[in-house]
Amino acid sequence: MDRLKNAIQKKLRPFLLVLFDIVCIFLSLLVAAAVHGDLYSRLDILFGKEFYYWIGNIVLTVSLYAAMRLYQISLSAFGILEMMRLYGACALLALLNILYSLLVPGTVVDWRFALLYSGMFLLFTGSYRSLKRFFILAQHSLRVQKNHGKRTMLVGAGNAGAMLLREMQTSPELLLHPVCFIDDDPALYHSFIGNVRVVGKTDEIPYYARRYRIRNIVIAMPSAEKADIKRIHDICATTRCKIQILPGVYQLVTGQVSVSALRDVSVQDLLGREQTKIDLDQIMGYIEGRTVMVTGGGGSIGSELCRQIATHNPRRLIILDIYENNAYDIQQELLRRHPDLDLLVLIASVRDAAKIDRIFETYRPEIVFHAAAHKHVPLMETSPAEAIKNNVFGTLNTARAADRHGALRFVMISTDKAVNPTNVMGATKRICEMIIQTMGRHSKTEFVAVRFGNVLGSNGSVIPLFRRQIAEGGPVTLTHKDIIRYFMTIPEAVSLVLQAGAYAKGGEIFVLDMGEPVRIYDLIYNLIKLSGYEPDVDIKIKITGLRPGEKLYEERLMAEEGMQKTANDSISIGRPLEIDENKLSECLEKLRVAAAEDSPDLRALIKELVPTYHYDT
Repeated sequence: MDRLKNAIQKKLRPFLLVLFDIVCIFLSLLVAAAVHGDLYSRLDILFGKEFYYWIGNIVLTVSLYAAMRLYQISLSAFGILEMMRLYGACALLALLNILYSLLVPGTVVDWRFALLYSGMFLLFTGSYRSLKRFFILAQHSLRVQKNHGKRTMLVGAGNAGAMLLREMQTSPELLLHPVCFIDDDPALYHSFIGNVRVVGKTDEIPYYARRYRIRNIVIAMPSAEKADIKRIHDICATTRCKIQILPGVYQLVTGQVSVSALRDVSVQDLLGREQTKIDLDQIMGYIEGRTVMVTGGGGSIGSELCRQIATHNPRRLIILDIYENNAYDIQQELLRRHPDLDLLVLIASVRDAAKIDRIFETYRPEIVFHAAAHKHVPLMETSPAEAIKNNVFGTLNTARAADRHGALRFVMISTDKAVNPTNVMGATKRICEMIIQTMGRHSKTEFVAVRFGNVLGSNGSVIPLFRRQIAEGGPVTLTHKDIIRYFMTIPEAVSLVLQAGAYAKGGEIFVLDMGEPVRIYDLIYNLIKLSGYEPDVDIKIKITGLRPGEKLYEERLMAEEGMQKTANDSISIGRPLEIDENKLSECLEKLRVAAAEDSPDLRALIKELVPTYHYDT
């Protein structure tokens, strides 16, 4: 019913506006005649021999307004641009009326009357077109006062801030009461945007938040650098205000700048750096037209690999995973988004060498992304045999099958925890890197590994755990106050993995630039603030002590590896280390037997293979 009502109103609006304009023409002529001082003689324009002047103005005005799309506008959104079009139409109307008064002999219309008429018409037609917006502003103001709308500070007095102010003052969605602007441009100080004043710069946010009793701060700087957003957020975090942010600049282009586009500040905003942007179209030629397999394709990294690969025309995409629920989810998503994609989902374990070999023999994948692995550090400390079976021998099985059946490229996902490892998970990943480098020396398949750190939003990320603990009222647990980590977003990490695959020549370990490390305590502190709580007052931060195998900081390279740049500054190559292949083979066999028996000597055997591995005996 509401849809039908809206459709009828939409159809009727232009006709009602035309009718209002005709009434305004009549009233404008009448008022202009009265003001001019000779009402009686000019009634000929309305009822006498120059009646055609009134009719002519109706035709002329409706034609001009229609040409300038003034009958298609939404009156609730009538603003400066619409008013400019109205001014333009009325200026042209005035010019034509003055020309009529000068060129038509004997007419009772002179140039003064033409000017008066045009001015009155602009006043009338502009007034009723602005009336709905005036009522919306008045209603919003009354609603805000009645419901004690949140006193809001806008940070950023540019175009985005001005547009957002306009939305806040008209939108019924949120009861936000804009009180002041903050901007670092001195030229804007003490000026007004609409009816809201620019009071100071970002360093003064705490002062003005107290002075104006601010409850909500909105950062309206969609084009700002991530470092600036983080700096401003850190200043805002010293207040007790809720902090929100206007999303990226593309929302401005697409017209999505509105109250509904506001979101809470995310962890990504607090990393203090821009996400690495890669034009995958330029480097994804090695994917197009080929059969691509992603092991662990249902996981957080594997599924994002599948999403990005699917957009670059593989001949076939094979998703291999042992956990059917995740595999099913990504399968259904890809089928919806890419109905023409040749997609095959296989449930299998990389531990099963015979099954993996049959899969390679049957489907002949040409490009392999090996993301299948156990990644949880504390769990692998208590189950080291499972880490060895899955990570080491799962990688060995898959790599040997790729080599045996002529795959062109094999890209293994590694971790910065493989560098000077202090835990089983990191040590097994270092063994995987050694396997990849060794096979790369002898195989026609190009074997490479890509090493990076923590990924925001991944299944192994601590951020979801912190959010749950905050939602439950705390405490938020942290192992050490000084622990630091490198972070990337999932799409960012995966796009760099795909580019590293394009650079592969065989045997390299590609190392991704993770930016500056982040202190986890600061991350938790800001997460609690973002959730509207006061750290260590409303939500406690509890230090529990380092867990077995956990380091205060991660390293990207071993000292002896060195660093070699690639065409992308975000990707470097660690220099291959000399590996005793005979010793590697012997140790792997001993490790296989020990893992099968769940031997207590597993860590000592790992240490034999990875001398940089340190563990608590």
